[in-house]
Amino acid sequence: MDPVGTVTPEQREAVATRVARRTGQRRGTIDTLRQPGGIARADEPARVASRIDRLSRYHPDVRPVNPAAIATGEPAAVAAAGAILERIIQVNDLLGVGYLEGGVAAARAVGRINIRDSRGRLIGYGTGSLVSPDLLLTNQHVLPDADTAASSSVEFDYQDGVDGRPLPLQGFALAPQRFFLADTNLDCALIAVQATPAQLATFGYNRLVEAEGKAIIGDFVTIIQHPQGEKKQVALRENRIVDLLDRFLHYETDTEPGSSGSPVFNDQWEIVALHHAGVPAPADGELGGTINEGIRVSRLAAFLRAQHLPPAQQTLLDRLFTNQTTQAGLPAPRPAEPVAPPPAGSARQSVALTVPFDIRLRADLISPGQPVAAGEAIRIDPDYASRRGYDPDFLGDGHRAPLPTLHADLVPLAAVNRLAANGDPAYVLPYHHFSVVLNRQRRLAFFTAVNIDGNASFRLRRESDRWSFDPRVPADEQTGEGVYRDNPLDRGHLVRRLDPAWGASRVAAKLANDDTFHFTNCTPQHADFNQNQTTWAGLEDYVLESADNRDLKVSVFTGPVLSPDDEPYRGVQLPRQFWKVAVMVKDGGGLSATAYLLSQESLLDGLEVAPEAFAYGAYKTYQVPVRRIEELTRLSFGSVAEADPLGRVEAVSGGREIGHPRQIIL
Repeated sequence: MDPVGTVTPEQREAVATRVARRTGQRRGTIDTLRQPGGIARADEPARVASRIDRLSRYHPDVRPVNPAAIATGEPAAVAAAGAILERIIQVNDLLGVGYLEGGVAAARAVGRINIRDSRGRLIGYGTGSLVSPDLLLTNQHVLPDADTAASSSVEFDYQDGVDGRPLPLQGFALAPQRFFLADTNLDCALIAVQATPAQLATFGYNRLVEAEGKAIIGDFVTIIQHPQGEKKQVALRENRIVDLLDRFLHYETDTEPGSSGSPVFNDQWEIVALHHAGVPAPADGELGGTINEGIRVSRLAAFLRAQHLPPAQQTLLDRLFTNQTTQAGLPAPRPAEPVAPPPAGSARQSVALTVPFDIRLRADLISPGQPVAAGEAIRIDPDYASRRGYDPDFLGDGHRAPLPTLHADLVPLAAVNRLAANGDPAYVLPYHHFSVVLNRQRRLAFFTAVNIDGNASFRLRRESDRWSFDPRVPADEQTGEGVYRDNPLDRGHLVRRLDPAWGASRVAAKLANDDTFHFTNCTPQHADFNQNQTTWAGLEDYVLESADNRDLKVSVFTGPVLSPDDEPYRGVQLPRQFWKVAVMVKDGGGLSATAYLLSQESLLDGLEVAPEAFAYGAYKTYQVPVRRIEELTRLSFGSVAEADPLGRVEAVSGGREIGHPRQIIL
C-alpha cells in the first residue's frame, strides 16, 4: 500500500504511460539539446520566442526574436535565439547573489503539510505553497477532500536558521469550510489557511503567472520540497525540462514521497508547474533513470479561471488573480502567534542552496519587506508642453499617415486639451511619440496613434504600474481607478507600453514608456481578453518585423468600438470590440495599411456582435478592410484607406479570421 500523500497507483500508471509513450521523442530532444544552439530548436518556435520575450523582463539587453523566422530556420534568427538562451540558461553559473535572495523569499511561502485522519492521527506528509494572501496550493492526492483538509495542517519555517538552530515553528490549521477546490485530472487542491492576514503576510506568496513564456524544453527548474516530510531541500541546476506536453512538464530532478505538491520554479522564481509524481525511466539512465512530472501552471490557472463559486469563495479565488503585482501597500509583517511545538522526534528542515545562478530579485514574488530589483518607477514628465505627439510624416519618403478625423457629429464629444498650442487641433492630446483623442462623454479614447521605430527601440523592464490622470483634461472626463477596483477588469493599454519606447537615448524611451500610463490611454478590458494570447497581441510586432517592412517603422492607430449598446458598469460603458490599423512602407516603396478587428466568436454578418450573445473570453482576430473600421467608428482615415491591400485584393465587407500572423495580407 502506498504511503498517504503519495500519488495513487492509477495516477502513477498514467504518468508512466505518458513517459513511456514519449521516450523516442524525448531521446531526440535530448540529442538536440546537446548540439550547439540546440536549445533554440528543441521546442516549438512560438514557445522559444515567447520565452525570450519573457526573459527580456529580467534582462534588459535581450531583444525579441521573430518566431516565424525561427520556424523557417532562418539562420540569423536561430543563431540569435540560441545565443540568448545559451547565455542566460545554459552557460553562466558565476552569478549574483540576487538569485539566492529570490530563492529564500520563494522558500518562505513553501510549507510542510501534515496529513491527519479524522481522529487526528498523522498519516503522511506533503508540500504546499501559498499562492495568494489566503490560499495554499498542493496536490489533490495529498488532500483529496475537504474532510481530510479539515484534519490536516501546514507548517512554515520548519527549518534551521543560519546559526544551525531551529527557527520558531509557524503552524496553522487549514480552513476548507472557507475555501476548498480540488481536481483529480489536474491533481491539484487549493485550500484556505486558518490564519489572519497579518500572520500569513510574514511568508508572502508565490503567485501563479498565467502568461506564456515561463519555460521551454532545456530550461532548468528548481523544486523546493519536503522529501519524506523531513528537511526542506532545494536542488539547483542539472534539473532540466526534457519534454513539454499539453498539460504536463517532464523534468529530471531529485524528489521523494513528501515532495508531492511542491512548486516547480524556473530560474526567475516563477512557478511553472505543480510537482506530483516521478516514475522510473530505464531508457533515460543519464537522467538518473527517473522522469518527474508536474502539471503546467497555465493549465491550473485556466481551470481556476473557469470556476463559478459562491460569492465568498469566488472573492478569495479572484484575489489569486487580482494580486498580480508587488503590493507595496501590504502591512508590515508581524510575528505570528505562537503554536504548539512539533511532536517529539519530528525532523526540522534546512535549506541547502548549493549552486547559485543569476536573476534580479523577482518583482512579482510577493514578500512584504523584501526589496524589489533596482529599476526606475513610473514617473510622468511634468512638462506637457514638450510633448510633440504623433508624427504623420514619420514613415518618410513623402508618405503621410495623418490622424483619423472625427465625423462632424463626434467633434462636440471630444475632450478639449486645455494646453493646446495655437494652430493645433484642440481635441488632440500629444504625448511622447503618440497622441490620444478622448471621448469625454464615454470617458474613453476615440482612438490613439503611435509611431514605432524598431531600429531605435529599448526593451524597458516593466515596473509596478502607476496610472495617472492627464491634467490637460478634467478628471471627470477620464475613466479612473474606481472602475477597476475589486473585479476582473484590467487596465488595458491602447498604445502598448513598449511601442513608443524608442529614441536617441534610454531616457527619451523611458519618458515615452511612462506616458502610456495615463488613464486617457487606458480602456477597461476583462482579464480574459487583456491577458489572452490571441494573434492580436503580436500584430504590431509582426508588421514591424515583416520582411516587407523597409525601415522597421510602423504607425499604428488603435481604439475601442464605442457602440451605443455597450454594457454600462460603474458609470462607464464597456467596449465589446477593439480595432487597429497599422501603416508601413514596403520594400517596393509603396504604402500598406492593414486593419484588424478583435471580436467575438458569436458574430453576425459584417462582424457585428449580437449584444445578447456577448460573453468575454470568446475573442478572435480578423483582418478587415480599413473602410469597415471607418463604418464602425465614424472616423475617416483619408488617403490611408487607399493603401489597404485587402481592399484591393478582394471585395470583402466582413473579414478574414487570423489564426497566425502569416495569414495577414500586407
